[in-house]
Amino acid sequence: MAYDASNIKVLEGLEAVRVRPAMYIGSTTQKGLNHLVYEIVDNAVDEASNGYGTNIYVRLNSDGSVTVIDEGRGIPVDMHESGVSALRVVLTTLHAGGKFDNNSYKSSGGLHGVGISVVNALSSLFYVDVMRNGKVYEDVYRCGQPVTELVKGMVPVVGKCGRKTGTCVTFIPDAGIFPNTEFNLSDIQQRLHQTAYLNPNLTIYLHDNRNEDYEEFVYHEPNGLKAYVDELSQDVAELCKCYTFNASQESEKGTVHVHVAFKYVESLKETVIGFCNNIQTHEGGTHLTGFKSSLTSLINSYARQLGSLKASDDNFTGSDVRSGLIAVVSIQHPDPQFEGQTKTKLDNPEVAKIVSSVCTEQLTLYFDRNVDVLKKVIAVALRCRKLRKAEASAHKNFFAKRKKYSFDSNGKLAGCESKDASTCELFIVEGDSAAGSGKMARDRKHQAILPIRGKILNVEKCTVNKALANEEIKTIIYALGCGFGEGYGNDFDISKLKYDKIIIMTDADSDGRHITTLLMTLFYRLMPEIVRQGHLYCAVPPLYKAFPVKGNAAYMYTDSELKSYLSENKVSHVQRYKGLGEMNPDQLWETTMNPKTRMLRRVVIDDDASDSRITEQLMGTDVKYRKEFIRDNAQTADIDV
Repeated sequence: MAYDASNIKVLEGLEAVRVRPAMYIGSTTQKGLNHLVYEIVDNAVDEASNGYGTNIYVRLNSDGSVTVIDEGRGIPVDMHESGVSALRVVLTTLHAGGKFDNNSYKSSGGLHGVGISVVNALSSLFYVDVMRNGKVYEDVYRCGQPVTELVKGMVPVVGKCGRKTGTCVTFIPDAGIFPNTEFNLSDIQQRLHQTAYLNPNLTIYLHDNRNEDYEEFVYHEPNGLKAYVDELSQDVAELCKCYTFNASQESEKGTVHVHVAFKYVESLKETVIGFCNNIQTHEGGTHLTGFKSSLTSLINSYARQLGSLKASDDNFTGSDVRSGLIAVVSIQHPDPQFEGQTKTKLDNPEVAKIVSSVCTEQLTLYFDRNVDVLKKVIAVALRCRKLRKAEASAHKNFFAKRKKYSFDSNGKLAGCESKDASTCELFIVEGDSAAGSGKMARDRKHQAILPIRGKILNVEKCTVNKALANEEIKTIIYALGCGFGEGYGNDFDISKLKYDKIIIMTDADSDGRHITTLLMTLFYRLMPEIVRQGHLYCAVPPLYKAFPVKGNAAYMYTDSELKSYLSENKVSHVQRYKGLGEMNPDQLWETTMNPKTRMLRRVVIDDDASDSRITEQLMGTDVKYRKEFIRDNAQTADIDV
């Protein structure tokens, strides 16, 4: 195959974004689709947080478009040095914007300068109205290409706006890039509400105009981070009231502002959420490192002063002192460095030292004045330290027996031939019947089958010791090969995972969904990195097989699909699959296991704090939350009868 200069392609303008959209927005799934909205909203928030405007309007329109309106200064429209309007430059050029110096913005979340241009590139229709200088300027694009003709290099004026200023952006996602172009209301609500907590002077109006039941939501949180922490802890008894502090320090790149709110509650779980310039850093970063190291060092120092830790005792670990902690750490930085355009991790090395210094000073003042709270925190840390040592012992004993355990001899795991983890898949199935069909249907080179018997233990309701005593859980952990329980013995190693995809394959009924939920809880609590790195999936087997009078049989995966099919075709009969074991191997391969034809759902962690709280409520020991959930969702429940 020839490879010369003719093979080298240069992608001009926004073409690179359309060719590789995941490089800029993370993925083209629902998460990536919603990210388009967040990019535009973040620009509006940057204006508001720098003192320009107090209201933002977000509208989900009936034609599938989204409109975001702010009261900022409006994107500049005057002539750029390149010879065209600055607005045209911003919308068609990556890394173009007013956020690369400290003159236009003191801090901003959209620092990479690719946000609005990427949204333009990934939209089938994009138009922007800028209100500035008493005039309204409009620019329109299709698939990133300008439709509006410039007048002597300038964007045309389409109206007057008096003294009003701001930017109005409307876009329709390109259906050729996104498999699903319907925005998820609950995700957008959560993100906008979160933004309101971070900006107490801001009010965000969300309008859902997509159906007859017009809905309007208003997000305004004058109590800021305190209200956010109180909301995160609303279902748990508190050990102390929420405490907040603000402080600033100078760095070589400018002033860094640190804002922290925290409280301790009666729980052994921790929730620490980080933000930089209003952007949530899901993977943490140096700001959270500084906060955590400061808190750990301080509590250890106090514990020794009070005699809670003896000279011969080991220090508390970070997880010990953060048990029951709910905290939000938000910083404003003039020049943040993120890992990737989606900004999931802060990477500025100087931030750790700044945040640690600020937190040490402020937390010392707090604990000196609230010794009763300090003693409660130390008591919880002592309890967690004791539990950690017991779990570490159980962890050690668990793996000490590992060599005595053989899958091949006990008939549990039907392994695959390949040793290349990147090509291997593990199907976790319930019951011998389904396992039998799966073993015959699979691609033996790349697919392994692990049967489990019935419903596994709910790890949300038990200790690690009890979980490790469960044979089904032990079988799963052994099969994966990467250890478990980050923090328990520190031997979890994702690089040792034997399979690129772990696929939960259960019956398409209520029992199957319950087993799936229990397995997802197991992975989320004991092996969360498997979920975070995108290795956990759920298979989607068909519910029906319809046999038309003429033509080939067709599989249906939902009741609505079947209803639609029956309305368009004459059918002799319909087969309802009550379980995977009812399918013959060829059918199971064709519908559920063949990588070329199957449908999988990847399990993701969108918001760790929210996901952890929901898991605790729905899978935990307190039944009142499940009752409330059933009551609130009974009308939309999918019930097997």
